[in-house]
Amino acid sequence: MTASALDRLMAPRSVAVIGASEDATRIGGRPIAAMLAAGYAGRILPVNPNRREVQGLTCHASVDDLPEAPDAALIAVPARMVPETIAALGRRGCGMATLFSAGFAEAGADGAAAQADLLGRARDAGIRLLGPNTLGVYNVDLGYYGTFSSSLDTGFPRPGNIGIASQSGAFGAHLGALARDRALGSSVLVTTGNEADITVADAIAWMAARDGTDVICAYMEAVNDAPGLLSALDAARAAGKPVIVLKAGRSTLGARAAASHTASLTGDAVVADAVLAAHGAILVRDPEAMMDIAYVASKGIVPRDRSLGVITVSGGAGIVITDEAERIGLPMPEMPAQAQARLKALLPYAAPANPLDCTAQALNDPSLLESFTRAALADGGYGAVLSFLTYVAGSPAMSETILAAMRPLRAEWPDRIIAICGLGAPEVMARYDAEGILVFSDPCRALRAIDAVCVWGAARGAVRRDPPVPPEVALPDRAPDEAEAKRLLAASGIRAAPEEAVQGVEAAVEAADALGYPVVMKILSPDILHKSDIGAVRLNLGDAEAVRGAYGAIEAAVRSGAPEVRPAGMLVARQLSGGVECLMGINRDPTFGPVAVFGLGGIFVELLDDVALRACPFDEATAREMILSIRGAAILTGARGRPPADVDALAAMLSRLSVFAAGAGPRLRSVDLNPVLAMPEGQGAFALDAVIELDGDA
Repeated sequence: MTASALDRLMAPRSVAVIGASEDATRIGGRPIAAMLAAGYAGRILPVNPNRREVQGLTCHASVDDLPEAPDAALIAVPARMVPETIAALGRRGCGMATLFSAGFAEAGADGAAAQADLLGRARDAGIRLLGPNTLGVYNVDLGYYGTFSSSLDTGFPRPGNIGIASQSGAFGAHLGALARDRALGSSVLVTTGNEADITVADAIAWMAARDGTDVICAYMEAVNDAPGLLSALDAARAAGKPVIVLKAGRSTLGARAAASHTASLTGDAVVADAVLAAHGAILVRDPEAMMDIAYVASKGIVPRDRSLGVITVSGGAGIVITDEAERIGLPMPEMPAQAQARLKALLPYAAPANPLDCTAQALNDPSLLESFTRAALADGGYGAVLSFLTYVAGSPAMSETILAAMRPLRAEWPDRIIAICGLGAPEVMARYDAEGILVFSDPCRALRAIDAVCVWGAARGAVRRDPPVPPEVALPDRAPDEAEAKRLLAASGIRAAPEEAVQGVEAAVEAADALGYPVVMKILSPDILHKSDIGAVRLNLGDAEAVRGAYGAIEAAVRSGAPEVRPAGMLVARQLSGGVECLMGINRDPTFGPVAVFGLGGIFVELLDDVALRACPFDEATAREMILSIRGAAILTGARGRPPADVDALAAMLSRLSVFAAGAGPRLRSVDLNPVLAMPEGQGAFALDAVIELDGDA
């Protein structure tokens, strides 16, 4: 859906309310009451066969009796009446319908069938659907409230540059109310419900193109349009609009609840995190973090430098802030020596390194606050500066003095984030915010929100590369054994150790002699995925007699451990050594398709859970970024005097694997290359084992 197609949903010139009610507390009455109270300038067209007037407006007996074709319709009738309502709206020329009615896919198999039938009817009628089972939308700037949310009972949202898209209606309205109660301006809310047609992805794309929305908050329980979502995230990033995503359904119970709630299946949470982050999403786990980041981002200041300077009147607070900065990886470089000396001259018992502790003396001499903050901005060059002022900032007697010190700094450094941590009456603290100085009561929350915006800004500035175009890969009719898998991968440029598939003991000896000792020998069978588990692998075979003995031992192990399997032979391979064991592989995610994984091999991946993931395909530069992003990357780059591994060869292999997976199509279930041996720099990388799993017959 194009962004402009949602204009009729979000900014209709006229709206029909099917099932309109005189009672402003009922689903069919709330939207009318809210629009009348907010001064909606468009035409409201109530439809109810039992009334001539609703809330002071002329009411029409049926859709066919409407005096004009409405831009949009709000449907608040029982599910059994919806199909005919959609047909009538189509006859009248309405192009957009918000379906409040429940009882569709969220209610089970029969409801899902009814929803599919309804979508077909809507498409035949030329109508786009929001819902079913949606709370609707609002657009504060127009006074349009196409929603029955009771959150409006406690106050209307504030106009502003934050937009909210949510699968869940009540939770989306909760986010809107949170924004309002935190004095954040959130002008638009779209709740998508069952997403029979319009999705959160469509809402994000519309907000990305909309003037007046600069920050987008999104709540999702499932991704029902993965290509559309990634395209929308890319569009928002290109427009300079952060998208803050809370993806629910991470736990087993949460996923089950999501399925019953919106009739959707959630994919693997780790995969979703990796893919969404790669397309610029800022991922959060709770609404509080979402609102904190939205607050910072709404000011439109994205520092070029990810660094923090801290000015504090409390040494203890400085320690707490430093600990949190180290935990999240937010750099806090020390002040230059000359600047520290200058500050020491102003206050001999200050600690001006970073944090810059100007002590409680700043309360007696407010010029110290200005001097220390100016030094952090001018000499420290920090992208963000946080001043811990606690209740002093909220003191009516001190607030004007503090503002007088901070106001010129805000004007001189418009590209830096300047924030305070303080406590005080809302009307006092609002004065700082009005001057462009961020206000937080919790320094750790301030750090996390500031850092999220800094990280987003740095990622947005990175060079964007188009992914490789994958050629089509011809897969075999059945799952290949290891030798066949390696030959298939070799066609895509993925190298294995020199090896030969053989039948019989003497053929194994001949192959080992030709390859050179020591060799590895293992059973060949697509039905045995973990050969070492049943003793069907032998290492360090140094001569012909060792090969002969290993051949018989492997055959015996297979007869014992997998008696139903008929092996295709043995694989004899030259045994390589001297490198770093890694793993790389492919898994087909039900939402995002083939996803590549990279990590260190052996015990590291299992003990440390240290892997990088990326949707396929991607280029070698992206593969290198993945490899170096894991916590154990130093093992590959030469930690503790070890020779660096051939990271370039690893990156080439990982990229080629991603292209292979993208070209192989939906029959490819997974690829497992474990281990991959990364040799010392310049000596290449080799897949020592390969397992390819396929779905079904060709």
